[in-house]
Amino acid sequence: MGKIFCLMGKSSCGKDTIYKRILSGGSLPLKTLIPYTTRPARDEETNGVEYYFLTDEEQQQLARQGKIIELRAYHTVHGIWKYFTVNDHQINLAQHHYLIIGTLESYLKLRDYFGKEFLVPLYIELEDGERLQRALNRERIQSRPKYKELCRRFLADEEDFSQEKLTQAGITDSFVNQDLDICTRKIISCIRSFLR
Repeated sequence: MGKIFCLMGKSSCGKDTIYKRILSGGSLPLKTLIPYTTRPARDEETNGVEYYFLTDEEQQQLARQGKIIELRAYHTVHGIWKYFTVNDHQINLAQHHYLIIGTLESYLKLRDYFGKEFLVPLYIELEDGERLQRALNRERIQSRPKYKELCRRFLADEEDFSQEKLTQAGITDSFVNQDLDICTRKIISCIRSFLR
């Protein structure tokens, strides 16, 4: 049976870059699971690649159809943004392994839905000052920077990924992303250990 490898960590810890590096290497037999969101796309994002970008009405229609596995709603400075996973037949654990990006909350809901034996948490850490600088650098290049939202997310991460919540979720190991190449290699090695 397949595994779902869930990359997670605080904002701007390098999840997206590591995710792309793991997949671009092509050495691991991993499929992707594209999550859904109602937030607007960033300049560099493409619908159906990083996320499926839906309207609130489209999300509510999926909810009425009973197709949403997990959903998180965030009260941002720009309104409520929802992130969710849909039972849209992207996942076939009988035949494939998957790599996804998620939050601690989404990891727990997916673990409850599919079973603990199918989920592997890959928690990425980075020093807070470095994370804040990376977030600021990324936001500066947006056509419409959302600095207030950056600050809200940065502060919310302290609670969302508190040591207490990580411990309750059974996550005791982490990958420190001080050096991107080393961190990526360690995560790839960890994934390989589950595929043997």
